[in-house]
Amino acid sequence: MSNVEYNDLREFIELCRQHGELKEINGADWNLEVGALTEATAELINDPPMLLFDQIKGYPAGFRTLSLPIASHKRAALALGLSLNKTKLENVRLGAKKIKEAKSIPPVEVEYGPVMENVLTGNEVDLFRFPAPIYHSSDGGRYIGTGDSLINRDPVTGYVNMGTYRMQLHERNLLGLWMSPGQQARQICQQYWDQGKSCPVVATFGIDPLSFMASHTKRPFGSSEFDFIGGLRGRPLEVIKGPITGLPIPAHAEIAIEGEVPPPTEESREEGPFGEWPGYYSGGTLGTGELQPVIRVKAVYYRDNPIILSEAPLWPGASKRALPLHAGLLWDQLESAGIQDISGVFFHTDYMVVVSIKQRYAGHAKQTAMAVLGCAASARNGRYVVIVDEDIDPTNMKEVLWAMKTRVDPATDIDTFDGAWSTPLDPRMPPEKRESGDYTNSRAVFYAVRPFAWRNKFPKSSRTERELLEEIVRKYQSVLPFPNV
Repeated sequence: MSNVEYNDLREFIELCRQHGELKEINGADWNLEVGALTEATAELINDPPMLLFDQIKGYPAGFRTLSLPIASHKRAALALGLSLNKTKLENVRLGAKKIKEAKSIPPVEVEYGPVMENVLTGNEVDLFRFPAPIYHSSDGGRYIGTGDSLINRDPVTGYVNMGTYRMQLHERNLLGLWMSPGQQARQICQQYWDQGKSCPVVATFGIDPLSFMASHTKRPFGSSEFDFIGGLRGRPLEVIKGPITGLPIPAHAEIAIEGEVPPPTEESREEGPFGEWPGYYSGGTLGTGELQPVIRVKAVYYRDNPIILSEAPLWPGASKRALPLHAGLLWDQLESAGIQDISGVFFHTDYMVVVSIKQRYAGHAKQTAMAVLGCAASARNGRYVVIVDEDIDPTNMKEVLWAMKTRVDPATDIDTFDGAWSTPLDPRMPPEKRESGDYTNSRAVFYAVRPFAWRNKFPKSSRTERELLEEIVRKYQSVLPFPNV
């Protein structure tokens, strides 16, 4: 498996520029404009370009924000070091294979890195010097932490965790921190809080896309994200020992902070609302309804001309991740569970997973659906599972909807299940369940397959065969504006 071609976010940006994947925007306002333009681009343009915002209103040139880093198939492939000539479904599989086969390569500690070009401590600390956006009109404030990574250490085992949690800018040296119940960083913080202590933390606000992927990928507790990043890169990640916390700071990060998270009983703040991935606001009337932890920032480090990595959630109609790699992970997990003849797996947002199979026996489709509900890669936050035949491309929503409209009998081909693992961010969760901490929901399974018992009598599809369609598109690419196939 090939190594990636870049070492940090800046080198990735230049790689994308060379492939015609970058648009630079000058003069946008951090107050709503950056967020609105990001959403419009993701929603209205197929394979949207990456957006680099500079000369942001009220800020000096060079203090930048980057949006949609892997929103196109090509950029996602570049980020993972995959082929640009494969289909989306093929690269979902290859990306998952790379993740599965990556060997652990521990980070290497260095004395100095670009992130230390500028150092602010004590009264100099001021996070408002960075153009943190207000993304949505009813957000509770500015969010510097969307494409971020929080780093803390288990006080018992010494395990260093790396995870992505949203961070609101409260004051020049105070951040709000949203960590859903059960998340690993919160479990580590809780061990300090139970002793009446503050948890030391590092946070970054601009790292390369591969490191960011590792930060928000679900991994077992105790499994080092830093070692995982090294394996994906094919070489160790360079880190600096934090002068205050002793925690590893990625040496090529754009912006990093050191600080502490005090027990919420000692200090906490109202956090949000914030426009979240389901397309609704959380916080206030949603979320846990409780005050949330804060980070007391003791030091800020940043590169000359720093870049905030903007990964604010968008409503599901504005996609910002072209390759949902957890689909590839689910594919592996399903095969490990004994599911035969899987043709493809894809997530259309976390709420909807589609699995295509070549039916081999009666009950094959139902067995597949039950496995999807139980696998780690798809157990949390879901809503719908759709099982389709092998002639349906699970990445193509037009084909999936066609199968659902023509192969599902509502009386016999829809199952529902209750008590599934969900999240406080679920907008459909009844208030009484949220208030009691019962973060569960129901799931629906659609068996959009030809009925196995009479599959050979099912009407034959009249669609042009896929091979001929691809051949025709290639032949007439210079005449008609076909997308790449």
